[in-house]
Amino acid sequence: MRTFDLTPLYRSAIGFDRLAQLLNDAQRGDSQPSYPPYNIELVSEDKYRIVMALAGFDRSEIDITAERDTLHIVGRKQRDGVERTYLHRGIAARDFEQRFQLANHVKVTGAAFENGMLTIELVREVPEAHKPRKIVIGGDNVTSLEQPRQAA
Repeated sequence: MRTFDLTPLYRSAIGFDRLAQLLNDAQRGDSQPSYPPYNIELVSEDKYRIVMALAGFDRSEIDITAERDTLHIVGRKQRDGVERTYLHRGIAARDFEQRFQLANHVKVTGAAFENGMLTIELVREVPEAHKPRKIVIGGDNVTSLEQPRQAA
């Protein structure tokens, strides 16, 4: 795979450092871990859902943290001290850390854990100031936004 040097982007672009960092991370080849398996669903235009299969975990062994643009999910399996001999071990139930990069204005609204499935609800809440707004086109008498100067 080809690698790209993004250093010129850092020198000449202001405010795009997060995008450049995401590109660097993706280019590095650090693939997302495949455990635990998960789905990302588009529920509606501005609602999302992450569903993770966490067989063998208890609610107390899972920690979810949302910080700015990152959703961090950690599972730490508590050991019961019983020595087991497996003939076949198909349920992994091992510790994990999973991170998701969240877009601007995406917030975590809730989480539930039922029947070994962790469900995290997300919503995109764009502030009014960032939403598109209709600009009314005036007639022939266009008024200036600048205030007239007072005579000194």
